[in-house]
Amino acid sequence: MFSSLSKVTLAKAALFQDAPVYVQFYVTARCNLTCEQCNIIYTNSDVRECTLDEVKRIADNFAKMGVAIVLLTGGEPFARKDLPEIIYAFESRGVHVRMQTNGFANEEQIAKAVEAGGKDISISLDSLRPATQDKINGDFSESWHQALKAMALFTKYLPREGSFASMGCVLQPQNMGDIEDVVRFGSEISWFTSLVPAHVSDYAHPMGFRTFDQSLKFQEKEYVTVDLVIERVRAMREEGYLLFDSDQYLDDIKRFIRGMPTTWRSHNYNVCDTPNLYFALLPNGEFAPCCDHRLDNSYPAYSPDFPKTYRKKSWREEVSQITRACDGCMYGSYPEMTISMRFMAAKLQRVGTFLTSPPEKKWPLDYYQLLELASKIRTEERVRPLSRSIHKKIEIFNG
Repeated sequence: MFSSLSKVTLAKAALFQDAPVYVQFYVTARCNLTCEQCNIIYTNSDVRECTLDEVKRIADNFAKMGVAIVLLTGGEPFARKDLPEIIYAFESRGVHVRMQTNGFANEEQIAKAVEAGGKDISISLDSLRPATQDKINGDFSESWHQALKAMALFTKYLPREGSFASMGCVLQPQNMGDIEDVVRFGSEISWFTSLVPAHVSDYAHPMGFRTFDQSLKFQEKEYVTVDLVIERVRAMREEGYLLFDSDQYLDDIKRFIRGMPTTWRSHNYNVCDTPNLYFALLPNGEFAPCCDHRLDNSYPAYSPDFPKTYRKKSWREEVSQITRACDGCMYGSYPEMTISMRFMAAKLQRVGTFLTSPPEKKWPLDYYQLLELASKIRTEERVRPLSRSIHKKIEIFNG
């Protein structure tokens, strides 16, 4: 699945923890949804989008730097009509592309994206209950059904060999009882699930991705339920279900929702690995340490000098002013990248996921098959943790 360039960078990163494995490129701030747990469409609305020519120069620089993986995200990346050209710009230079979507894309867009080289996809899915998902997505009706339609189309166009598909599932008070169902559903259709706990901030401390919706904070009485969810999905992973998350990451979700310090940065002086293993790009192509923070100075990744800048000690010191002051996050990709490169058990787990024992894909699947399977799983008689009810959520929000 990975190019020779990507494999070399991954090997260097595993040995030395100083190779640019992963970049999150927010190619647009535009989105058709206003998800409760996401603030990025507002955070990045103040900058323009890169032109295709600038994207090609970024891809040139990434190839020189040895960037292994670029995540094309947003907003909703499929809102860009030139997304296939963006995918090809990176893939044709040996930089592996991962796509992230809410299911917005139609069949033509999906077919063109895969044809351009995009064979790695993540779709947001937080529940098998349509009404719950639509509420999470900002009260957009049919958004759950649209996600399933897109998943079916990806199983039609993605090759069975050399592709990867996963669901990004945000763990929040309103869907705690849905998490096991999502993992079961994903496993049945050969898609991994990756959990991300909801991140909440306030107007006095704005951070790029974090929602201001205080109702998404876990209450102390809900901590034990979160623990039950985490331990159940951990056990499911050992039973063979397709959960992507490492033990270190799952343990840190428990700490994070309690407001306790996480431990995934403990092998690096409690500082995250940006920019030595990963970083972000704003829609205009400027470097950012991550989705939550920006630098005061502008460093466009399409600049001819960017590969040299990336290795400058003075520039890295500028970035470290941000990273040393950060309390840390649990945004999935960043922690898991550090964990994969610094914790041996996770390294071995990733080798199995991508190289030695990838799951057999039961593809293609059509939309009606997915509907039937989702209905079957969510109506199974099984003990489920209690999610916070919508009525309770409104009561807390108003009071």
